[in-house]
Amino acid sequence: MGTAGKVIKCKAAVLWELNKPLCIEEIEVAPPKAKEVRIKIIATGICGTDDHVIKGVMVAKFPVILGHEGAGVVESIGDGVTTVKPGDKVIPLFLPQCRECKVCLNPYGNACIKSDFTGRGVLADGTSRFTCKGKTVYHFLGTSTFSEYTVLDEFSIAKIDDAAPLEKVCLIGCGFSTGYGAAIKTGKVTPGSTCAVFGLGGVGLSVIMGCKSAGASRIIGIDLNKSKFEKAKAVGATECISPKDFTKPISEVLSEMTDNNVSYSFEVIGRLDTMVDALASCHENYGTSVVVGAPPSDTKLTYDPFLLFSGRTWKGCVFGGWKSRDDVPKIVTDFLKGKYDLDQLITHVLPFKKIQDGFELLYSGQSIRVILMF
Repeated sequence: MGTAGKVIKCKAAVLWELNKPLCIEEIEVAPPKAKEVRIKIIATGICGTDDHVIKGVMVAKFPVILGHEGAGVVESIGDGVTTVKPGDKVIPLFLPQCRECKVCLNPYGNACIKSDFTGRGVLADGTSRFTCKGKTVYHFLGTSTFSEYTVLDEFSIAKIDDAAPLEKVCLIGCGFSTGYGAAIKTGKVTPGSTCAVFGLGGVGLSVIMGCKSAGASRIIGIDLNKSKFEKAKAVGATECISPKDFTKPISEVLSEMTDNNVSYSFEVIGRLDTMVDALASCHENYGTSVVVGAPPSDTKLTYDPFLLFSGRTWKGCVFGGWKSRDDVPKIVTDFLKGKYDLDQLITHVLPFKKIQDGFELLYSGQSIRVILMF
């Protein structure tokens, strides 16, 4: 492309400080260095994890360009890049796969050591590719999809089928893959089982879709917001309940509802209290509970160790347990084959300039997933 090797000026949503609205700014995006790729973002979803940074629940360096659930087209590549070329459709990966570290080489590992969950805000060489008003702007999770153009390390990119609709498969960059994988890959839900899903946002609905795909016979959705029940049932929940309707602990409610037969529970909110509730809700001897929601930074969890001593399994997962570069192209192919319907997760499509409206829809509980189009 004619822009290769040049600085690109474009629009991006910059978060200058905590608890402030995102500002649409003109930024400069430097060309990719060796083993880096510059991408033109076509579509990006708004995820609750982005809001975690705005609220200070998740650590980041400011100013920062958020966004981690996107899809786009390769604009240019740096020296030594071999896995993608200009014009390729790609999904940025907030969970990279370097294919060299001990975690990547372990068949059960996926949390690559190149991941940036500590908020360094830079690429592998220790620097940023963004500037605005003469100031350095930092990356978020190595992706920063709230920008018309972004630069990523090659190990943070998955090349996908050219037939993939980017305005839909962007959800595979985070929400869908995280939830669906939590059920079928991390939790390993079995046919005929009973599952309880705490939190009915986009990731929670994706967990339900995974439980249904795995053959669960009963899937109970739990959320304070009853307006989400209809959508949850549409994707596979057999029933939904709100803790506000009961005076007793939700674990006791679920035990009575199922004759103490919840085999799998999933916490998809990121709250410490509901993590313990979800653990207590699965069967005390053979139940498995999976922590899917991102926990708040610098917090500690207190719970009764007997919840585990009796035999339960407590697990967590990042990105559903998938090896990102290997598995994302396969998940996209399965979508193209009709294995699942991502349209069920998309409630709003907005132009990028209305990103703040998208966050307001998230805050009000009106949206499952808002897709922003560039």
